[in-house]
Formats: sequence, C-alpha cells, structure tokens
Amino acid sequence: MKRFFKVAGHCFALDIPEGHPLWKRCSQYAPFHVKECDDPVFSLSLVEDLPWDGLKMVYDGSPEPGQPLVRLFRGEGLWGAESAPLRNAPVAGKLLMSNDFREGKLMLTGDSDALFALNNALMLLFAFSTAGMGTLEMHASVTVNSGKAFLFLAKSGTGKSTHSQLWLDNIPGSSLLNDDNPVVRLWPDGRVIVYGSPWSGKTPCYKNEEYPAGAFVQIRRSPENKISRLSLFESYALLYGSSSGFKADRTMADGLHETFSAIAQKCPCYVLDCRPDADAARVCSEEVLG
Repeated sequence: MKRFFKVAGHCFALDIPEGHPLWKRCSQYAPFHVKECDDPVFSLSLVEDLPWDGLKMVYDGSPEPGQPLVRLFRGEGLWGAESAPLRNAPVAGKLLMSNDFREGKLMLTGDSDALFALNNALMLLFAFSTAGMGTLEMHASVTVNSGKAFLFLAKSGTGKSTHSQLWLDNIPGSSLLNDDNPVVRLWPDGRVIVYGSPWSGKTPCYKNEEYPAGAFVQIRRSPENKISRLSLFESYALLYGSSSGFKADRTMADGLHETFSAIAQKCPCYVLDCRPDADAARVCSEEVLG
C-alpha cells in the first residue's frame, strides 16, 4: 500500500503492506499526506529481508549521550544504514538505499522500535536525496513570532527546547513550529523558508506550516544573558554543524556547501550566551525581532 507525503515542497512515497500495524502508528505523517505525486524525490518500501553482504562501514555514528545511533555502509552502487535508539541498544532497522537515494528498502529488526526505525530511515533518505536541492534538515527547535521562524541550535541537552519554551511563556505571539528536526529550504528566487516536519524529537509537534527564516541562534550556557551577531564564516560553521547529511561524500557535500554559503549571506546568525530564564528570551527577542 503506497502513500505519498510532502515536506518542504518535496514529495516522497512510503510503501507498507496494507493492514500492517505500523500504519496505525504513523499519525505524525497525516498532516503531510497528499493524494498523489508524479515524481517523488524518493520511495521507501518495507521488506522482510535484505541482502547485506559486501557492505563496508564508512561511518560508525558517535552520538551525543542519550542520542540515537546511525551507522552508514557502502557497497557497489548501494548505501546501507543501521539505526538504534542508543549506541548499546539492539539495531531497530536496516536500510538499503540506491546510490542516488531515490529508492530505499527497510527491514525491521525489532517490533518495539519499528516506528523509530521508520522515522530514521525516512529522515536519512530525505536529507540525503535533497542535499543538492537547496534543502537542509536541521537539528533545531523553531519558534514562530511576527510571521517569521527563529531557529535555536545547540548540542542536545544544552537548551534549545528550553529557550523555545521561554519564548512561548514570555514573548507574546510566539508559537512552536518544530522542536527537533525542521527543514530549511533555499528557493531559486532567494527565499529562505522554514518548514515543519513529521520529525520533532521527544516533543509531538508535527505542523505542516512554513515561514520565512528570521534568524539562526546558537544557544550556549552562560551566567549572563547576551547576544552577538556571528561573522559570515561563523554563520557557515553554525549551519554546517547543525544540519544532517554525510559530508564525507563529495557530491552531497558540494550540494550542502552551496546552500550553507547562500543562507549564511542571506540570514542573520547569532550566538546567545544565556541562562535558562525569562530575561534570556527577552534579550534574544529584542535583537532578532528588531
């Protein structure tokens, strides 16, 4: 049973047997469902078995503590991936991808983590297949205010979600767009648009909405609240370190480089040294909204 979904203007197909229990657990994808799609950027099929011989590991994911694990493999004309909720947890799913990332096949290896495996497979395929299309899958929490999206970026546990919540509690007119994996797209006409996605980490916030990018803000813990504008080089580095994609692959890296460079020149980027308090939201909002 094939269904189509559209995120950030990119359509993809998901093929799972009709009646499979996983369909009932995919409610987060409902806001992004579309009836048809002529040319999906990728298609993912759920299968019972996968050929894994000949694949060699090229990336042994080293996640931050408490974060999911993803390992990448290469074979002749193929990519492979394994995902697990934690480094020492059993592998939840194995994914085979065509060399151009337009076709993917997912084998579940644990029923309890089936949705986790599906989400990770779709996120990987989305990030990899759109890397050359002006599209960034970001690790950020996004708050909307005054018709613009403000992305808060930091390592896990540093305070992205906390800072978004401070805006919701203290800055009138604020709303949450996505709390972990928004999508940013650079369009040919120069617009930089931020999109909600079906992937939002531990916070269930799956909004099919879009807003112009207002600013990218790096969150750093500090005993005082102050915000500083980043240089062009620092802005590029912030975007580079906060986006998904296997940058060791030349083709993927070239596509991402063009997007990082253009967005760094078009959108203001800041670093916010802050405490987790209401004044931090005030200091940040006064600068970026102004």
